[in-house]
Amino acid sequence: MYYDLLARIKNAYAAEKPSLLVPFSKVDFEISKILVKDKYLHEVQKRAINRKNYMDIKLSYQNHQPSFKDFKIISRPGRRIYTTYHDIKPVKNGYGLAIISTSKGVFNHKEARKMKVGGEYLFEIW
Repeated sequence: MYYDLLARIKNAYAAEKPSLLVPFSKVDFEISKILVKDKYLHEVQKRAINRKNYMDIKLSYQNHQPSFKDFKIISRPGRRIYTTYHDIKPVKNGYGLAIISTSKGVFNHKEARKMKVGGEYLFEIW
């Protein structure tokens, strides 16, 4: 799940690793592509090792500081949180990013608001 992916990325940044290998899932891959596009990660690729799929994630650093500081899980398996596009607000005064799973795919909060779609409010990252 996406919360395991975020914890692995945060721990890899804390250990100052250049990259990490995580198990592949379609939702995690889409979330990772959004994080690459918004410069929280450097690169993500799908790799097959011994007939199992993995994501090879290259981490992004700026002046030896991680691009990814922290995250907050909003929607959990036991408590799903849904939002309409009217209720989507900027994260950390525009310095953060929210990820929303909609019926049209996984988007960041800016794209979801522009497309006028709501959905499950997964997490915030800054």
